[in-house]
Amino acid sequence: MTNARQIAFMALRDVHKGAYADVAVDRVLQKVKLPDSDRRLATELIYGSVRRQRTLDALIDQLATKKSQQQPPELRTILHIGLYQLRFHERIPASAAVNTTVELAKQNGFSGLTGFVNGLLRQYLRLVDNCVEPLKLPDNPVERLGILHSFPDWIIQMWLDQIGVVETEKLCEWMNQTPTIDLRINPLRTNLEEVEAALTSAGILVRRIPHLPQALRLISSPGPIQNLPGFSEGWWVVQDSSAQLVSHFLDPQQGEVVIDVCAAPGGKTTHIAELIQDNGKIWACDRTASRLRKLQANAKRLNLHSIQICTGDSRNLPQFYNTADRVLLDAPCSGLGTLHRHADARWRQTPQTIQELSLLQQQLISHTSNFIKQDGVLVYATCTLHPVENENVISLFLAENPGWQIEPPQNGTPDSIYSAPQGWLKLWPHLHDMDGFFMVRLRKTNDSG
Repeated sequence: MTNARQIAFMALRDVHKGAYADVAVDRVLQKVKLPDSDRRLATELIYGSVRRQRTLDALIDQLATKKSQQQPPELRTILHIGLYQLRFHERIPASAAVNTTVELAKQNGFSGLTGFVNGLLRQYLRLVDNCVEPLKLPDNPVERLGILHSFPDWIIQMWLDQIGVVETEKLCEWMNQTPTIDLRINPLRTNLEEVEAALTSAGILVRRIPHLPQALRLISSPGPIQNLPGFSEGWWVVQDSSAQLVSHFLDPQQGEVVIDVCAAPGGKTTHIAELIQDNGKIWACDRTASRLRKLQANAKRLNLHSIQICTGDSRNLPQFYNTADRVLLDAPCSGLGTLHRHADARWRQTPQTIQELSLLQQQLISHTSNFIKQDGVLVYATCTLHPVENENVISLFLAENPGWQIEPPQNGTPDSIYSAPQGWLKLWPHLHDMDGFFMVRLRKTNDSG
C-alpha cells in the first residue's frame, strides 16, 4: 500500500543515503499517483523530518535506551516521521500519528519492534499530557538553540557572533518556516495589476512586496507552477524578492554591455534584460551547459532577445577584459540565507566547505573585475549570511585593488533601507521577510585596479 507516509519513508531513506531532499521528493512523487492532500502531506513529512533532524534525534536519545545513531537507520527514519507529526504537525491527531507510524514499522521489516515504536511515541505523549517538556535542553546557548531549532552548532555560533541570542532565535524560527513563492512580473509583456487579477480569479491569494515594483508573493498554495495563469505567455518568472533586489541594485541602463558571470539558471539575467527594456547586450556566462539551457528556455518564454550565452569558467575568459559597463557576480555560495528552501543544506555545508567557497569567490571577483571598463560597476552578491563569504571577500579585494571603491545605495532608494554603515547591503530574513542576501556595488575609479 502506497500512502503519504510510506512515500515519505522511501524519500527519507534516499536522503539519509546521500540524495538531495528535493531530488528525492521529485523521484518518489513521480512514481505514484497521489491525491493533492497526500502529496502535500508526504512533502511536508520529508522536508520537515530533514529540517528538524537534530531535534528529532535528541528526542530519540532522551526517550529510548539506545541513542538515535545506534538505531537501525531505517527504524530511526520511521521514528523521525512519527515524532515529527506529534511535535510539529498540529492537524494530525496524536492517535493517527502513532498508529500510522506503527503500521509503517510493520510494512518495512520491523514487525518485531512495533511495540518499541508504539511505546516510544506514547511515552512522548504521556509527558506532554502531564505538561512535561519531553525535549531536555542544555544551558549552553549554542547547543540549546542548535537542538531546539535543529541547526549544527557552527551555524548557530556564526549567527550569534553577528546578531546575538535574541535575534538568532528569531532567525532560526524564520528559517524553519515553509518557504513562500515570489513571482517577478515581466513588464515587457504585462503589468502587476493584470497578473494580480488573473491569479486572484484562479483562486490564488497574492500580495505585493514593498519597494519591489515587479514582485508578487503567493500566499496560498498554488499547486504546479506551470499551471498558473500567465506562465506560458511569459508574464512572470519565479524569483525570490531579495534576488530581485540584486538586479535593481545593479541598475543596468539601456544600450549597455552587461556581463552576468555566474548566470545559470538565469533569474537575474532575465531580470537585467527586462530592466534595460531588452535593449543592450547581456552576456550570460556559466560553466554548466545544461543549466544554461534552462536560462535559454526561460529567456524564450519571457520573449527576451538581448541575452547572449557564453559557456565557460569566468576565471578564464580574457575576451571580456575591459568590455563591460556592468558586471554581476552572483557568486556560488553556501546558501546559508536560503536554508528554509533547502531543507538539507544545513547538514551538507561545513566550516570546511565555507573556506573552499570563499577561495573560489576571491578568485572570481579578482578575475571578473578585469571585465569592467573604466568607471564601470561590479555588483558582488551571495545568498549566504557568512562573513567569510561576504564581508571578508570584499575587504580583501579592496585591500588588493586600490582602484576600486564601494558605492553605497543612494538615500531614498529601495536598496538604502537594507544598507549597512560600510555601504554594502545585508538582508536578514527574520527582519526583512525574504531570503538572506549580501550585495555590494563596487566602482572602478582608476586604472591602478
